[in-house]
Amino acid sequence: MKQPHVSIVIPVFNEVEVLAELFERLYPVLDALGSAYEVIFVNDGSSDGSGALLAAQFRRRADVTRVVVFNGNFGQHMAILAGFEHVRGQVAITLDADLQNPPEEIPRLLAEVEAGHDYVGTVRRQRSDSVFRRTASRLMNGLRERITRIRMADQGCMLRAYSRELIDTINQCREVNTFIPALAYTFAATPTEIEVEHEPRFAGESKYSLYRLIRLNFDLVTGFSIVPLQWFSLAGILLSLCSAALFLLLLARRFLFGAEVQGVFTLFALQFFFTGIVLFGVGLMGEYIGRIQQEVRGRPRYRVKAVLERSNPAQLEAA
Repeated sequence: MKQPHVSIVIPVFNEVEVLAELFERLYPVLDALGSAYEVIFVNDGSSDGSGALLAAQFRRRADVTRVVVFNGNFGQHMAILAGFEHVRGQVAITLDADLQNPPEEIPRLLAEVEAGHDYVGTVRRQRSDSVFRRTASRLMNGLRERITRIRMADQGCMLRAYSRELIDTINQCREVNTFIPALAYTFAATPTEIEVEHEPRFAGESKYSLYRLIRLNFDLVTGFSIVPLQWFSLAGILLSLCSAALFLLLLARRFLFGAEVQGVFTLFALQFFFTGIVLFGVGLMGEYIGRIQQEVRGRPRYRVKAVLERSNPAQLEAA
């Protein structure tokens, strides 16, 4: 395998129904580029036969194919980071295996990189998702932008291009939990975004449940900003002032009108409201402290079981 110019990084988790079609569409697009390339598949602990298909594709196109095999399921972003550590090209492009991002869009991203952009994000032109998912994504994008000041029109689209310098910088970051597009955006000097097509899943179902989507956005917010803590501090100050004003009002009424029993339930409601705010704040601070605890432990982010490449064909059995 000669030194590639373009590296395609594709995380794979239980995509046995999609991989054959992905191979059929991806490699002709890359062959037509006219420049050397490599495709790095990261098998993220698949249990449905995806590993066997990836190994077969490696045998078929060992000249341009490499496969990183995880020892378990560590998540999409860890798979991409592992792929980045094996990238040899001057440009890296990430692509989902589910074919919702058409491989045919890759030349357009490369053109933007050649035009001088070190980071190329994408926006899905006509999303082939449910109304609920599109609405939730739009709300999450708006909240994330207000909190982190990271301006990505579509954070959920994984089809993105990164320059060699940006890949090297990302590889120096050792966070346990991170969101790669946002991380790249913070380091990019000349970022841009383009619209791309979006197709329905070729087969199978999305690996992102509602809980995982919420979890991802929570990690994104707490990983790139302390604004939520600042908001909570401001809310604490305002609530303290309101509580002090309420105390003075009740004290004045005590002297003016004597003891009263009216309004007891209102006070209870206020107390429950304040208690809810406090509990939310405790949970928020716990989220930040939990991230600190994960970083301090210093555990490996993932474990690579095998790497299939021309210089290491003996690991085919491990795949």
